[in-house]
Amino acid sequence: MLNKQTKILLIFSALVGASFFFIPAAQAICPVCTIAVGAGIGLSRYFGVDDAITGVWIGGLIVSMSFWTEEWLTRKKWNFKQQRIILLLAYYLIILLPLYWEGIIGHPLNKLFGIDKIVLGTVMGSLGFFLGTELNFILKKKNGGKVYFPFQKVATAIAPLIILSVIFYILIK
Repeated sequence: MLNKQTKILLIFSALVGASFFFIPAAQAICPVCTIAVGAGIGLSRYFGVDDAITGVWIGGLIVSMSFWTEEWLTRKKWNFKQQRIILLLAYYLIILLPLYWEGIIGHPLNKLFGIDKIVLGTVMGSLGFFLGTELNFILKKKNGGKVYFPFQKVATAIAPLIILSVIFYILIK
């Protein structure tokens, strides 16, 4: 039997994954990356993965969704001042506040280095995903606008999340 938090995260992950069937193909961040991140969140809670590792994938999902939303707004010509920052903050609040209200974030025994594990993982995952996507753009620019290998965009975005997950696993073990 799944607990309430696991059910919520699994439903959220399924909804996020299903929503990508209705999004046009050309996106700033590919659908495969975002679906992989969403699935990672749901599966990590289901299998009892530590919250720091789950946070890494939450951070990646937040950055990915904010990039997608920003691109969608730009295509619709609905731009506004500080759009990227506002979108990021909105997604952080939409995702992290319910976790706080449910007591998943803020538990005094769920800390690493004195910081809540989900918050720490989310910050690190956000940074890792962002830097991974930037690496893709740098590599493409160096190679005349072409990728060096198939699925480079996916690999550069997801690899930092996997690396961070392994690092947190080693630290927590």
